[in-house]
Amino acid sequence: MIMKHLLSFLLLASLFLSGCNNKSQNGQLSTDLVTSPKSATQTSDKQAAITFEKEEHDFGSLLQGEVVSYSFHFTNTGNAPLIISQVTSSCGCTVANYSRDPIAPGKKGVIQATYNSAGHHGFQNRFLTVMSNTMPAKHILRIKGKVLTPDQY
Repeated sequence: MIMKHLLSFLLLASLFLSGCNNKSQNGQLSTDLVTSPKSATQTSDKQAAITFEKEEHDFGSLLQGEVVSYSFHFTNTGNAPLIISQVTSSCGCTVANYSRDPIAPGKKGVIQATYNSAGHHGFQNRFLTVMSNTMPAKHILRIKGKVLTPDQY
């Protein structure tokens, strides 16, 4: 009976330990590795860095219901591949599109922000939070504008 329990324990332990092996396949980088800012830190001198051409965009005056977009261009100025794990917006009216593929050092990328002004009026200020494998891991982008109703336009 003890031998049966010991054998079961060893089998479960070996399955558990083999499941913890987190090496990437074929030397490929996985965007799944960056799921939290803490996991994005690196211990070697290789580090990705993101530099945006512009971190804020003003759409000016918009007609209520208008959908507008702006592309935030950036460069990986680090010496390791840049992985953007997530881009979230401060409002459901703003959507971000970006590449999930790693960006090599020296290469450029784009995060496109699309804002839908339907149902809004007055000054609008929205933020995009970019999470990546950089230090710091969080970067904030901002879009703003003044939404006018048809009688104000």
